[in-house]
Amino acid sequence: MRTFKDNGGREWTVEINVAALKRVRGLTGTDLMQVVEGSGGLIERLIKDPVLLCDVVYAVCKTEADQRSVSDEDFGRAMAGDAIEHATAALLEELVSFCPSPRDRRNLGRVLTATRGVMDKARDLVEKRIDRLVEGGELERIAEAALTGAGPPTPGVSSGGAPESPGSIPAP
Repeated sequence: MRTFKDNGGREWTVEINVAALKRVRGLTGTDLMQVVEGSGGLIERLIKDPVLLCDVVYAVCKTEADQRSVSDEDFGRAMAGDAIEHATAALLEELVSFCPSPRDRRNLGRVLTATRGVMDKARDLVEKRIDRLVEGGELERIAEAALTGAGPPTPGVSSGGAPESPGSIPAP
């Protein structure tokens, strides 16, 4: 069992078993066994789609939510930022633990590690690009151009004059 806290400070227990898999399938139409089987790109969908992830996590935690009288809407309101990241980790790690075969657990664990590595590299690239834009002043120029209505500057093109209005261009 894994746990995470939502933004309301409530701690939730994520426990994957056959009953939870059936509940998720029934409530969301999502077959979590796709993660175990390695098909369908479900890991990527769960990571990229916070709505799907929260629906799945709510379905996993539904028994606990019912005991606390927490609706899916209340649950969703308390899910943002770090809570989503922690819920994602809890769900995926619990899915690894659920695998009946030690080889499957090991392989799925490797897939999750690789996926996290790729995501970290992508975030690093985005950070580097933002750093270059900020340090080179490009981000400030883009913002100023947007505020003045000139649009983003085109590299190597002078912004010496505004384009002619469509009415002042002779028809062919």
